[in-house]
Amino acid sequence: MIWVVVALIAIGLLFLILEILVFPGQAVAGIIGIALLIIGIWQSYLVLGSTTGNWILVGTLAASIGLLIFALRSKTWKRAMLSDDIDGKVNVIDQLKIKVGDEGKTISRLNPVGKALINDDYYEVHTQGDFVDPGTEVIVTKISFNKIYVKRKIDKNE
Repeated sequence: MIWVVVALIAIGLLFLILEILVFPGQAVAGIIGIALLIIGIWQSYLVLGSTTGNWILVGTLAASIGLLIFALRSKTWKRAMLSDDIDGKVNVIDQLKIKVGDEGKTISRLNPVGKALINDDYYEVHTQGDFVDPGTEVIVTKISFNKIYVKRKIDKNE
């Protein structure tokens, strides 16, 4: 019967660690872990007697505190956390490189937002609601709040 008590307490501690490191804020694993710890300690008192129950209670509290300290150390968090850097950037517009009246060519479909090559640089561009196919020549009509607005360039031969 002692193996059942040890298993309940070990699984309860595992669920508490999962709550702290893997599922923070969900509380399901924490509630299950605490319930298993309580059942394990209760069974130790019921089956093994008061003296053994007291030792198991003290050991469980010590193990819980030790695991909490282990979980809150910075090295543990560094192993558990994601370490990827976000290398995306906002469409920062250099006013010296692009201005109203510049011409370019769409790289992707403007639906009504897409990519265009203007002055040998790629930009995210917007239309006023029009859909423009890739490879279409466009002209910059407005630059506002880091957004570049373009329209289809009209051929003089048309």
